[in-house]
Amino acid sequence: MNKEVLITRLRRVIACLLFLAVVLCLVWSKPMFDPNKGPSAPADTKGSFSPGTYKSSIKGFGGEVEVTLTIGENGGIVDAEIVGEGETPEVGGAAIPKLREQILEKQATDVDTVSGATITSTAVKKAAAVSLAQAGGPAVDEGPKAADGNLFIAGTYTGTSKGFGGDVEVTVTVSENSIDDIKITGDHETENIGTFAVSMLPERILSAQTTNVDAISGATVTSSAILRALQNALTEAGCDIDKLPAAVAKDSNAPKTDKTLDCDICIIGAGGAGMTAAINATENGKKVILLEMMPYVGGNTTKATGGMNAAETHYQAEQGIKDSVEVFIEDTMEGGHQMNNRDLVTVMAKNSAAAIDWLDSIGAPLPKVGFSGGATNARIHAPEDGSGVGAYLVTRFLNKMNELNIDVMYETKATELISKNGSIVGVKATSSDYNYTINSKAVILATGGFGNNQDMIVKYRSDLKGTVSTSAPGAMGDGIVMAEAVGADLVDIDQIQLHPTVEQGTSMLITESVRGDGAILVNQEGKRFTNELLTRDKVSAAELEQTGGYAYIVFDQRLRDGLKAIEKYVSIGITVQADTIEDLAKQIDVDPNVLSETLKTWNKAVADKKDAEFGRDTGMEKDLSVAPYYAIKIAPGIHHTMGGVKIDTKAQVIGTDGKPIPGLFAAGEVTGGVHGGNRIGGNAVSDIVVFGTVASNSAIAYCDK
Repeated sequence: MNKEVLITRLRRVIACLLFLAVVLCLVWSKPMFDPNKGPSAPADTKGSFSPGTYKSSIKGFGGEVEVTLTIGENGGIVDAEIVGEGETPEVGGAAIPKLREQILEKQATDVDTVSGATITSTAVKKAAAVSLAQAGGPAVDEGPKAADGNLFIAGTYTGTSKGFGGDVEVTVTVSENSIDDIKITGDHETENIGTFAVSMLPERILSAQTTNVDAISGATVTSSAILRALQNALTEAGCDIDKLPAAVAKDSNAPKTDKTLDCDICIIGAGGAGMTAAINATENGKKVILLEMMPYVGGNTTKATGGMNAAETHYQAEQGIKDSVEVFIEDTMEGGHQMNNRDLVTVMAKNSAAAIDWLDSIGAPLPKVGFSGGATNARIHAPEDGSGVGAYLVTRFLNKMNELNIDVMYETKATELISKNGSIVGVKATSSDYNYTINSKAVILATGGFGNNQDMIVKYRSDLKGTVSTSAPGAMGDGIVMAEAVGADLVDIDQIQLHPTVEQGTSMLITESVRGDGAILVNQEGKRFTNELLTRDKVSAAELEQTGGYAYIVFDQRLRDGLKAIEKYVSIGITVQADTIEDLAKQIDVDPNVLSETLKTWNKAVADKKDAEFGRDTGMEKDLSVAPYYAIKIAPGIHHTMGGVKIDTKAQVIGTDGKPIPGLFAAGEVTGGVHGGNRIGGNAVSDIVVFGTVASNSAIAYCDK
């Protein structure tokens, strides 16, 4: 190699090294972009503050909120770092970056409060104002303050905060040192879940005279919104929230009082089956005690959104729908993979029309008839306005129980069935203050399934560990455990159903009626991939095979107008909406041309009454052609535990010896055998009403022996 070539190569190497050094210097001198923090203001931003870094903190909703302001050489706010680790992630946590952006943009701390996050916003603004005052800014306006020695400025104040379904408003009336009255408005909260928090929290707050009270179990989102709104209102009343009484801690070791009660029938669990049994027994002259571990009734029934399957009903006849008990039985057996107990299925189907008539008699008509997955004929009965059947029925059941003065013992957990000479003669239970011994002639288990008990889920189906569940908080499997302890046999205990349309962020179940009324499922490629009205297990399996294991349920304005349940999905913000299919596709990151073609193909299938792609032949009365269009991202979630306590056609619990356990009856999701390996949508409500009645009648007859 000659000298000139060597020199040339050395020059090239040196040039590359110099270029690399320049790039590295630029990278090292430029701060890394933090997507959670956002960009800072330019370093040459002008202002009148003293350069430096200033820090202050103020109590927010869940703890201290710390604001650090950096003032540049030209006196402007060039950076604002806000830390609020204790703030609710989806409320206060989401507000923090918005507040930071406003501070930098306005170069001031008098920024707009973020809707629904008033407490966090106020804390950020106050802390930022203190920091800015340290930098030579204006003095801090600390807002209204109660006079020395007082908690409040007497008057009436209103605060709002975002709940589960919309804004929750709290109006509080205070005197100088007491909370005198509270009114809560939460019209968009979930019926018989969030609405219980709306009705129950005022008493707790007034009793404790503080915002430091426990949330209503199962309604934590609504409860938190109410308490945030109350804090907002009390802050306006000049209250230093830190001076309110602390939460009263219950002494778990405090002795409880023993108490003995007597009744004809003790029913454990105030879900749909338990309430049906209680109403029927009371109307037949029996003294009933109804135990409920939660602070409200409803259980998993409240979560039911579709309807109730029934055959040969007067509603079907009035609407010209042909159906039969025999077809209902075969649909259920086929849907359950022939694992069902045919005798139990026959009882459910044969008594389903009478159950519809009974619901009519107590003011709970279900006149809207449609299709559900796995049904040959239109059979699922729903409220006239298309609202969720579960919350609707729970309200009507509760009204009837109040009318009959049925004794419901809330927040009372059954712990043991009392057995004497092989017969069940009562229940042991516990509450915060008492240990109960309840003597009864008969006991009905109506405790529901175990869909919310991860330990039991994993015990029987380890492959479902960590799967989102739609089950109510009380679905813990307690009845199954108690029944096993007295020798009950179990059946199909490993059969756990996934529902195909569950919004994963909220665990909100998208009712089967959406698909039954004509919605379709598309994958991330914008294509249909299954018959949407196959049984739930088949649709769930098909979804899990798609890209990412999820899908979108797509529908139009006409479908929304005919189904009230959709309003909840819109109000809680899980729907995506657009004026055209192409715009909808862009919002969900799907190829617009592909989704548009999918809709055209589907609409033609509806017009032709023939789905050449997947053979769907139900829920095709109307196409999807009325703008705007909607989509909800969904994936499978645990929805129902088909297995449980073994029963016979009289709802008697069967022991491991194959014989009925005297005095013990069961109904609803605590039992196994009715649904086999897969529950058809709409059969759970049939199960609870029919077998709730059967168990009640059997218990009545047993008492009369």
